Amino acid sequence: MLGDSVSRDYSPKLRQFNAFAERELRGLITSVGLKRGMRILDAGCGTGEALPWLLDEVGASGSVIGIDLAAAHVRAARRYTDMHVEVLQGDLLEPPVAAESIDFIWCVNTINHLRDPAHGVAQLSALLRPGGRIALGQSAFLPDMIFAWDSRLERVANEAVRRYYRDRYSLNERDLKSVRALVGLLRAADLQNVSVRTILIERVSPVDEAAERYLRDTIFRDTWGERLRPYLSDEDYAELVCLCDPHHEQFALRRADFHFLQSFTLAVGNVPP
Repeated sequence: MLGDSVSRDYSPKLRQFNAFAERELRGLITSVGLKRGMRILDAGCGTGEALPWLLDEVGASGSVIGIDLAAAHVRAARRYTDMHVEVLQGDLLEPPVAAESIDFIWCVNTINHLRDPAHGVAQLSALLRPGGRIALGQSAFLPDMIFAWDSRLERVANEAVRRYYRDRYSLNERDLKSVRALVGLLRAADLQNVSVRTILIERVSPVDEAAERYLRDTIFRDTWGERLRPYLSDEDYAELVCLCDPHHEQFALRRADFHFLQSFTLAVGNVPP
């Protein structure tokens, strides 16, 4: 897996995103038409927040399995384990699940971590029973921060993030776009009835506590912060620091005109019946 390992741990980021986007993610889970009694696999379950959401849809007669490579993520996800939820540590390319034993696979923000996403989708599809479905979800790799008060700073800040990611992960523009190629991945695996839906996770001020934690820690501190200094002028960087500082009067989340957008795409396909 690209950049992932058994020892890698980004549990706080996963928990914060799931809390931030819970309303939208649960809405998408509800929209795919799961039925009572189904056996569900959350492939790349991370810290496990989606496991009970999926179980809510399939009920006590159904079951949910979560798989993740990282040991820390598996430990975190196991707090949801019960008689209907099982959490396994394993590689999605060699999943510890029997072939043709799963009714539905939920796989969110995971396929883009694989060196060969098409092969990963094919391996997961082999776990599905005839007629079973797989849903690949992907949030925008680089969310767009809207500075309604300064379109120029908005442009240079968002471009700085893109330049940082290109340098840090040796990604070019084509690589950054490819993580959204979900429809093509499903069709390359010979899945049928492929459908796709893109929603916007949109927040404006005042934001709730979960949104503030995610935006402050995951975006302002971990995505922006010191790492963007080489890509901005001293003046622009100083202004960005003020916008990201909760103790500064210009802190972005306190502004009446704050506006954040992050797209999320869900593509669904099924194996032949």
